[in-house]
Amino acid sequence: MRLFATALLLAMAGLYIVSRHYSAGHPAWGYARAFAEAAMVGGLADWFAVTALFRRPLGLPIPHTAIIPENKDRIADTMAAFLQANFLTPAVVARRMQAMNLAQAAGNFLVEPGGGGPSRIRAGAAELFAEVLESLDPERLGGQVKAGLKSQLDRLEIAPLLGQMLEAAIADKRHLPVLESLLRWAGLTLEANEALVRGMIHDRANTLLRLTGLDEKLANSVLDGLYKLLAECIVDPDHPLRRKVEEGLEQLARDLSTDPEMRAKVERIKRDLLDNPAIGRWWEGVWERIRQSLIATARDPDAALSGQLGGALSELGTALREDALLQVQVNRFARRIMVGIATRYGSQIVRLVSETVRRWDARTVTDRIENAVGRDLQFIRINGTMVGGLVGVTIHLIDSL
Repeated sequence: MRLFATALLLAMAGLYIVSRHYSAGHPAWGYARAFAEAAMVGGLADWFAVTALFRRPLGLPIPHTAIIPENKDRIADTMAAFLQANFLTPAVVARRMQAMNLAQAAGNFLVEPGGGGPSRIRAGAAELFAEVLESLDPERLGGQVKAGLKSQLDRLEIAPLLGQMLEAAIADKRHLPVLESLLRWAGLTLEANEALVRGMIHDRANTLLRLTGLDEKLANSVLDGLYKLLAECIVDPDHPLRRKVEEGLEQLARDLSTDPEMRAKVERIKRDLLDNPAIGRWWEGVWERIRQSLIATARDPDAALSGQLGGALSELGTALREDALLQVQVNRFARRIMVGIATRYGSQIVRLVSETVRRWDARTVTDRIENAVGRDLQFIRINGTMVGGLVGVTIHLIDSL
């Protein structure tokens, strides 16, 4: 467009030369000369105006030229103030968010993640997430996660929590399968170590019992009694031994919730575990396996979304897409979040724009703005050339009357 505008200006100069040479031959050449003369003036004036926005015409230090490079910082501040006043005010953000159904859009994406645009967004986000995880120092990151987890657990008093969990489990009879499993485990353990029990009884029997063979009968009686006791506890829900165990669990739950001494003991055990280096090394290993699993999942998001996670996300997307009440709640929450961000961080966001433009050199600012609007600026030169020519013809016509 710049070449076209310049060529048009040169064409007017050529027309002026030709019409001036033949002006005596016919009155029409006078109109052509007036058109070309005024067109050159209009074209040159608009060339000067357009050029003065971005640089000094012909490199001459003419006042009020190179307007954009000379006022780069002021433009940056004005642009930032404009953005904050017109786009990042709470009222504008709330009004814009009011017209958007983010919940439905998120639901559509979760239900149909294979679309072109969302798929590229998901792939790009997954790749970025994987690269961030890979770039982090595993030892330092694991140490930070461990320190954060330890800090949170250290502030959390777990004794009352354990007591409430145990009370709830006893009330709902969820402890019974555990108790039965322990009884069966005790029976299997006794059976596996029957020879050890017999040996202990033989060793502790006196000489008379061993000479008479009563130690073997005693061992058999002890083992049979233990087997019978465990079997009765398993099949009889109201067995006295089971009731004693349940009473002990209920008392433990109460002590965990109300007994200061028990709570202090639990806290000491918790701190000892948290300070144990073996626990720290175990957690670092767990975190590293989690990190590697997250990286592998991010590298292959389609495989991850095809399993149980994918099914859960699809169900969530269906709910977001079809449940109008849920959409209202999610959209209201998102609107509050965005309004809060605009209120708290709007000035910082626009300051980032201002500081970024300020850091650009004058040539960068000039090139970017000129490339963005340069085509329309060249139309100004073209229009100036043609309008100037028409004005010249009009003046010449009036002068000839």
